[in-house]
Amino acid sequence: MDKVMIDQAEGLRRLLSRSGSRVVAVTGGSSHVGRTSTVVNLAAALAAQGKDVLVIDECLGENSVSAMLGGVSSARGAGGFNAVMRGEMPIEEAAARHPLGFSVLAAARHLSEGCAPEQFGAVLDGPADVVLIDAQLDRHGALSALAMRAHDVLIVTRVAALAITEAYACMKRLHYAHAIGQFRVLLNHVSSVADAHTAFENLADVAGRYLTVQITDAGFVSSDPLMERSFELSRCVVDAFPSTPAARDYRHLAAEMLYWPMRAVTFSRAPHDAATQPAATAVPAGLPQARHADKPSAQHA
Repeated sequence: MDKVMIDQAEGLRRLLSRSGSRVVAVTGGSSHVGRTSTVVNLAAALAAQGKDVLVIDECLGENSVSAMLGGVSSARGAGGFNAVMRGEMPIEEAAARHPLGFSVLAAARHLSEGCAPEQFGAVLDGPADVVLIDAQLDRHGALSALAMRAHDVLIVTRVAALAITEAYACMKRLHYAHAIGQFRVLLNHVSSVADAHTAFENLADVAGRYLTVQITDAGFVSSDPLMERSFELSRCVVDAFPSTPAARDYRHLAAEMLYWPMRAVTFSRAPHDAATQPAATAVPAGLPQARHADKPSAQHA
């Protein structure tokens, strides 16, 4: 039985046993690759498939989950997260329920720094089938104490030289900060299957040779002009324009995610001091050299 069949079998056992939430931290090398829109659309797609989904929003400002959905947030704000951590409030009360069927909990990354690991169980081991963390990295490229509890780290990137280089740098920082040996990669805003395949293979080859990490192809999301229109409507494309290519791709990714093998949380420890980490700016042979012209236009995170 090859590795794909083994992974699918393990994922099926996980799906049928239903023991705890699957926790996925979603991040990326830069702020314009579509990280937050990926979280929102995946949440909507999973909820439409009958799954109980909790979105943990670590980001603040105009590109947060709350802002993207037109101001949806917990009425108790940061106080709700703190109350859950102290055992004073159930997660169902602290998190706001979106009309599309998933919940959103505001939890800026600094709020989790003083919490003991066992406290996170109130959020991560609750009733949700899937917990999606819109993970905000610190200035050294490290995950928050909460996001370090994820079973999977999903790196969102684009088919552009600068984005691919930044995705590699992101994985390098996370690898040395938390000893993460496996990543999943989602190619966003893709024009063709061939482009997505070439970009992933280049990234996987370089990551395997220079970092000795394994990256798994999580798929791709097609370039879709209606994505921007859905943002203007404070909606996600899965809900607003369900027949478009991007919406179909998000639904496919959501369905596949349920069968991902459950991996042990082996990297949930404090990051090394930044001074001990190797520089992450060098571009190894095999990755495209970033040029200013390749920088994607600004869009939602």
